[in-house]
Amino acid sequence: MTSLALAGKTAIVTGASSGIGRAIAMLFAAEGAKVVVAARRRELLDGLVKEIEAAGGSAYALAGDVSEETPAKALVDAAQSRYGGLDIAVNNAGVLGPMSPTPDVTREAWNATMATNLTSAFLGAKYQIPAMLARGGGSLIFVSSFVGYTAGMPGVATYAASKAGMIGLMKALAVEYGPQKVRVNALLPGGTQTAAADTMANTDEMKAFVRNMHALKRIAQPEEQARAALFLASDASSFVTGSAMLCDGGVSINKT
Repeated sequence: MTSLALAGKTAIVTGASSGIGRAIAMLFAAEGAKVVVAARRRELLDGLVKEIEAAGGSAYALAGDVSEETPAKALVDAAQSRYGGLDIAVNNAGVLGPMSPTPDVTREAWNATMATNLTSAFLGAKYQIPAMLARGGGSLIFVSSFVGYTAGMPGVATYAASKAGMIGLMKALAVEYGPQKVRVNALLPGGTQTAAADTMANTDEMKAFVRNMHALKRIAQPEEQARAALFLASDASSFVTGSAMLCDGGVSINKT
């Protein structure tokens, strides 16, 4: 009998209504975790829960804006009250934000992007870490990006700054809570087939250009990013903390 990598674990996944977050929630549930999923779109979360349950898994949905403190706390409360505690959290909620020359970015757009990408990660960790400490440890994962870390791109300064900020937050938390057996890492996807990717590259010519940026000459499927997240969530990565782990198809090193 095949053992499940996350059997007996409870996980929170934010931004779970689509794309990478949805794939992570599906895989974690298939690997035995009870998952609490969050996003703004209730109908998509309900569909996700039904799909997980139909496959024999267990999931609970909580719709809300994780850049606000009350929903961030409510997710942890739900994990503890419904499933007895929290072992894993994937803070994946994010937006592209303004795609324009930096002088054209409004303060409001900057603040909104930071709130969704970076503040939500902070608020998640604020409540997730104490719950993990109560369990004797855990795995905290931030979904960041190679953008702003290994590569700079024009017109996305707000996104790059928010995602780079997540890596700084991750490193500080990894040192702060490593002695208490909470591992903290960031997953840095490359180009991945999601609705956001289609927004960024919205013509056949642009899609071909993005594929060619990667050493593998293709972009990832969300399930490939989910498998990388599973590694960070599971005991397979028991000695991995403070890592900005690239799952980027070689986009960070490709020059061809």
